[in-house]
Amino acid sequence: MPLAHVSGGLPADGRRTVFDGRMPAAPGDLRVEGHGIEPVPENNRYGGAGRLFTVWFAPNLTMTGVFTGTIGIALGLDLATALAAVVLGTVVGAVPTAYLSTWGSRTGAGQLPLARLAFGRAVAMPGILQWLSSVAWDALIGLFGGDALARLCGWPFWLGVLVMMAGQGALGVLGYEAIHRLQIVMTFVLAAAFALIAWRMLDGVHAAATGSAHGADRAGAFVLTSTIALSLALSWAPYASDFSRYLPRSTSRPRMFWCTLLGLVVSFVAVQALGLWGASVLTDQTAAGVDQVLGGGALGAFGLLAVALAALCSNAMNDYSGSLALQTAGVRVPRPVAAALAAALGFPLVLWMHAADTTARFQNVLLFVGYWIPGFVAIVVVDWIARARTREGAEIDLAAEAGRPQPWWPPLMAFVAAFAAAVPFMDTSLYVGPVADALHGADLSYYVAFLVALALYAPVRLRHRREESLV
Repeated sequence: MPLAHVSGGLPADGRRTVFDGRMPAAPGDLRVEGHGIEPVPENNRYGGAGRLFTVWFAPNLTMTGVFTGTIGIALGLDLATALAAVVLGTVVGAVPTAYLSTWGSRTGAGQLPLARLAFGRAVAMPGILQWLSSVAWDALIGLFGGDALARLCGWPFWLGVLVMMAGQGALGVLGYEAIHRLQIVMTFVLAAAFALIAWRMLDGVHAAATGSAHGADRAGAFVLTSTIALSLALSWAPYASDFSRYLPRSTSRPRMFWCTLLGLVVSFVAVQALGLWGASVLTDQTAAGVDQVLGGGALGAFGLLAVALAALCSNAMNDYSGSLALQTAGVRVPRPVAAALAAALGFPLVLWMHAADTTARFQNVLLFVGYWIPGFVAIVVVDWIARARTREGAEIDLAAEAGRPQPWWPPLMAFVAAFAAAVPFMDTSLYVGPVADALHGADLSYYVAFLVALALYAPVRLRHRREESLV
């Protein structure tokens, strides 16, 4: 895909390509969005920063987050210590995502398409990884949503998952405006549902006041719990500007940042705290645990429906961003088709995760889909800052920036090296790196990957900026 497709506008002959197409025109325009990775022109922008709170709040009120919270207790931490780890990890992971979300209104471009500025043609690697990650997230979240729908309707598990994937795929096909509108409604519906679950848990569900881990094991469990929480919030970073690209250029960037940050932090901390509190009854059968906590009947049915709807909301965003990532990697397929494909491929992965040892498989997939993201974030942020200094405060012009492509090998080298450097620090049930083992299970891989990418890429990129300024 040529760099011209980052700059916006139609080709010189005026013909449309597979990367552009019909755009929503205003709030409530729910027709299929055919528009792909072409930047959104300024005269097609609409909406306000407040939309970013709901679009980043509702999709995180899922049982995936609740189940992630139970892991802290399973590792032997008490409630207070595990909650501190969750808050720390969530905030650290949410800050980069909130910062990247401000780029959408400034450029009209999605996050992976913008990454072409830094990576050049090497963007195919993070593009494919992001597309595969979106499929994996479909499975991580669809696992619980499909189970809830199957229990609610009395269906076999596979049918609940199949209907779930069909629904989320349809939303991903409809695109940007349908997702935003749904998240506004579901912010209130899901907040009420999870508040109801919390209220019912007051009766008979006791949190772990003490933990079984002590000394170095306790410290290792704290770091691992924090890293898992970080991975949840940071997993949205490659999606960030996808859901702000239709906002007008004049939208307040500080307000965009804080709306995104608060949406992520409040939702993730709330659901993980619920998991920490109810770890004794939720475990890996969270849908059944919700039904049990709510006492079955109408309340139980409402809870199961909320779990299913939450998965639908979240996975629609996975499929939407996955479709942009696939186009960025150079696959010339219409965006709606790419979104439907991501949903279809998530189905067999859900069945695999459900087949045996759900807890271990869940944790492995959760961590592995995110290990590449810290290096990606470091590279695109360094490139953006270097361009900002060259512009000396002027707004970014994608057409001009696309005319100044960077060498593809420095970001690719830093990206691969960052992942390789993180391997000894990883802690999953499939693989425990020697450093993580020595640190009693503490997983520092995300921090290592970010710092290594920063250390390798920043000097090269800033030197290239100085050379450009001398020309």
